[in-house]
Amino acid sequence: MKKNRMDGWFIVQILMLLVFVAVLVYPLFGVIKQAVIMEDGSFSLEQFGKFFANSYNYSTILNSFKITILVTLLTLVIGIPLSYFYCFYRLRGAKIIFVISILCCMSAPFLGAYSWVMLLGRAGVITKFIKATLGITLPSIYGFGGIVFTQTLKFFPLVFIYMNGAFRNIDNTLMEASANMGCTGVKRLVNVVMQLSMPTILAASLMVFMRTFADFGTPSVLGEGYKTFPVLLYNEYLGETGSDYYFAAALSVIAVLVTAVVFFLQKRATARFSFSINALHPIEKKKAKGIGGFLMHLYSYGLCAVAILPQVYIIYLSFRNVRGAVFGEGFSLNNYRQALNKKLVQASVNTVVMGVVALLLIIVIAVLIAYVVVRRSGVLSHSIDTIAMLPYIMPGAVIGIALLIAYGPKPFALTGTMTILILSFVIRRMPYTIRSATATLVQIPMSIEEAAISLGASKPKTFARITVPMMSNGILSGAILSWVAIVTELSSSVILYSNKTSTLTMQAYIYIGRGEYGTAAAFAAILTVVTAISLLIYIAISKTEDVKL
Repeated sequence: MKKNRMDGWFIVQILMLLVFVAVLVYPLFGVIKQAVIMEDGSFSLEQFGKFFANSYNYSTILNSFKITILVTLLTLVIGIPLSYFYCFYRLRGAKIIFVISILCCMSAPFLGAYSWVMLLGRAGVITKFIKATLGITLPSIYGFGGIVFTQTLKFFPLVFIYMNGAFRNIDNTLMEASANMGCTGVKRLVNVVMQLSMPTILAASLMVFMRTFADFGTPSVLGEGYKTFPVLLYNEYLGETGSDYYFAAALSVIAVLVTAVVFFLQKRATARFSFSINALHPIEKKKAKGIGGFLMHLYSYGLCAVAILPQVYIIYLSFRNVRGAVFGEGFSLNNYRQALNKKLVQASVNTVVMGVVALLLIIVIAVLIAYVVVRRSGVLSHSIDTIAMLPYIMPGAVIGIALLIAYGPKPFALTGTMTILILSFVIRRMPYTIRSATATLVQIPMSIEEAAISLGASKPKTFARITVPMMSNGILSGAILSWVAIVTELSSSVILYSNKTSTLTMQAYIYIGRGEYGTAAAFAAILTVVTAISLLIYIAISKTEDVKL
């Protein structure tokens, strides 16, 4: 029987489409228009020519690609073995490894960069200790090497989280069959496990690539003379030496095109591995014993200890006495007192209020989109889904610039307001919850809803009382990722914020830039604690070790 599409869900789809046109498509067209339409109203590709005419400009894209490709490869090299040990062997303290890994990848990237400067910078404690005791001068934390080092330690947990899900889906009978054929150890990992997990490896690679390419904070703290594309984009739009809005708009278009090409290349590569696997017989973890077990524990705990060191050191520094940019002897709460005098309460309130409002909007939008995509599949629903996923491949600075062009001038005049920041948070972070909610709903049989309707429940009641509760795990999983990403957001906020709407992340970044490291450490420590509490609450409520990215 043909379904009537002209019902309430059709109206929902139309409304969702109009919303996305208003908050995403329209701003993006504004960026394109500013890139090609000059002040006198004439059409010109002059700004794009300007980009390619100066080697410094396109060298920033090459710099970003060098960093991004190397970081992606390194995260795979260190993240896949960690996940393999975690999923296939009974490691002591496995929960600790999981929690630390989540905390590492969910904090603001620039905070790790700032902490590594305190540890390995020219006057860093580790740098001075190694120099004094061993007479060895450590390599500089600044420039290409420092950025790669910091981002690798920041993003390898993304690979770990992705691969955990893939490894749990491998059927144990496949492992036993490969062992019977003499394929064990490293050979089995490469020829069997890695091949079965290739779609997930490609998905993890894309996530790391996008996050690394769009990272503005780490290169701005560590780059010095090594400039990356997001830093160039920010400097051209809000630089201290002057702004060129038309050139910045052209850079935004180039950024979207570059990331879109990478996204579609990844999709084509993934299409070559179109199989699916399901663990009817889950992997039975082996006991990690002997020298091999010792090395597994050493690798796992050593890697996690190095990765979590920046967050721990930031909290430690927040209690150290400081004069200007130099930390002295003794401990006190002076840094927190200074932070209280410098908008700590306002920044905390802004972070919570804007974060909660944005998260609620994200959850509502994600549930509606997931339902129309899965249950009302069609051209309209898939168009909405495609538009909603655009922010996944867009650097945050581009979204910030797009919103500023569209809604900054009168009659809207939203520049620096909570409204425009909440819009940026929703646009930037909703893909996490949409994908997670959609993946969960696909696994819920339609027959359950049909049974409820046949027993007399209305469609709205079935949706609210049956479907949404059954989607709760997927919604919660995506929501926690969206929440943590919101409270640590920098790349779009740095373009859109004002003194009245500054968040904890922005305040930490501002005071790092001013060289007031004690105050910055206090803001950063509070942000780290907020992130940790959020994740621990999620783990306690969900009672699971799966985080669906």
